[in-house]
Amino acid sequence: MNWYVVYTKPKWEKKVAEKLKQIGIECYCPLITQVKQWSDRKKKVEVPLFNSYVFVQLSENDRNSVFQIVGIVRYLFWLGKPAIVRNEEIDIIKKNLMASNVSEISVTPMQVGDRIKLDSGAFSNQEAIVQEVSNTHYILVLESLGCVLKIKYK
Repeated sequence: MNWYVVYTKPKWEKKVAEKLKQIGIECYCPLITQVKQWSDRKKKVEVPLFNSYVFVQLSENDRNSVFQIVGIVRYLFWLGKPAIVRNEEIDIIKKNLMASNVSEISVTPMQVGDRIKLDSGAFSNQEAIVQEVSNTHYILVLESLGCVLKIKYK
């Protein structure tokens, strides 16, 4: 069975994960503890590591069963197909969140000007600079190769 990523309504990640477990669907919503400051107090709260994402493990035939849960909007797609997350990647997230020496974790989207290292595909191990980020694509400058790479997604 594959791990898929479902996109939820904002701030519904924990509720969706709980409801999925109640109907017997294996799911994972990675949580981190943060200290939130209000005007009158500080409080430790558990918040999702990935905003609006919950990982679900099910067979291809059972993918539509998640839509009986209120709060699920759609599946996350990559290259026109539902995005599949490998078991190893889920294990890495779990392992790193359990590490005792981790003090703070945050996830931020790529922004123009960021330097990144590509870890897969034809340009694996190449460094790139993010030149443009849109709803449909990224444009990366590969200085070492003297080219511009446009990555489309749906």
